[in-house]
Amino acid sequence: MGRAFEFRKARKLKRWAAMSRAFTRIGKDIVMAVKEGGPDPDANSRLRAVIQNAKAVNMPKDNIERAIKRASDKSQGDYKEVLFEGYAPHGIAILIETATDNNTRTVANIRSYFNKCNGSLGTSGSVEFMFDHTCNFRIPAEGIDPEELELEMIDFGAEEVFVDEDGILIYAPFESFGSIQKELESRGIEILSSGFERIPQVTKSLTPEEAEDVEKLLELIEEDDDVQNVYHSMEE
Repeated sequence: MGRAFEFRKARKLKRWAAMSRAFTRIGKDIVMAVKEGGPDPDANSRLRAVIQNAKAVNMPKDNIERAIKRASDKSQGDYKEVLFEGYAPHGIAILIETATDNNTRTVANIRSYFNKCNGSLGTSGSVEFMFDHTCNFRIPAEGIDPEELELEMIDFGAEEVFVDEDGILIYAPFESFGSIQKELESRGIEILSSGFERIPQVTKSLTPEEAEDVEKLLELIEEDDDVQNVYHSMEE
């Protein structure tokens, strides 16, 4: 198995802790998708993907429809995706994906977390190159040969295909998302969920005491309402 498999296995126990928090994050994703491509999922591939993810975390249909309706309202504020980069204590690289309607607030908050925990907020490009930006799709395993699927999906950018207890996972570079989504849909294969992740190219092992220092910073960042995802280079 490759790095994507190991990354997924390590992160599996660190999924969004509270369902309400997952709903909040998906709500922002819906707003950004609708603002970008309109409220019709059939004509908006990004919105289709967000709706699939909403269903994957059992977000009620009514909540999804309300979020789409609110996002279509011209008075609804827009969210901007902003990437933050920096270092935690002990040289651990951190990437933070945010969706914010007030960048000044978000910058101030993120900077304060790094300062409180002896980290340092970096400039754009200082850390991002240390992570591979990937996309992923989860599909049902029933009736599908993962090895055969991997051979077929290589032509559309897939780099790694593996099976876990929740189905088949396909990993590919970020830019292959559209081609893989289109191919799976054209084959009538149900997409259970999809998304993007940043996989560290190199990880660093820390002592339990050092890891605790890093975890303090990660917890502060992850509790921020503007934060969508956090990635780091600490070995798990």
